[in-house]
Amino acid sequence: MKDPDDTGRPEDVPERPQSPHPNYVTPIGLRQLEALAVDLSARRDRLREAGKLTDPHELATVQRDLRWVEGRLQRALRVAPMTQAPDRVRFGMTVEVQDEEGRVETYSIVGEDEADAALGKISWVSPLAEALLHAEPGDEVVWRRPAGRKRLEVLAIHAGAME
Repeated sequence: MKDPDDTGRPEDVPERPQSPHPNYVTPIGLRQLEALAVDLSARRDRLREAGKLTDPHELATVQRDLRWVEGRLQRALRVAPMTQAPDRVRFGMTVEVQDEEGRVETYSIVGEDEADAALGKISWVSPLAEALLHAEPGDEVVWRRPAGRKRLEVLAIHAGAME
């Protein structure tokens, strides 16, 4: 039951937790975080300008999300994969693999915030990335998945992540 004196006050919006891992980002991932911070700042400013017409919960949510993005940016560790030789799989690189059935897939190992499995961008802390990191062309790695283990052969490594 709400206290009648709470009318108009926004409900508490829980904070978004920061990852316990280092926040490695590709140049693209860093630009995405910066753009999100700009968008959220502009949205916050528009909501504040609306004054009493603003939905207090929406404003609290935008402010919370902005704090989260600012935290991610403060902890961002930019990695320039183009300066690294593609002799073994590293953060920010793209790797072609072939599975046991002969299917070829391509994955880019990126920061947590940039990951998008549908686009082949996998987080560097994911089980697949952990299996691939430090592998060389010709190596066979084992991807430990909930559906069972899957063997992958590393076919090629390319400097830089897919855009």
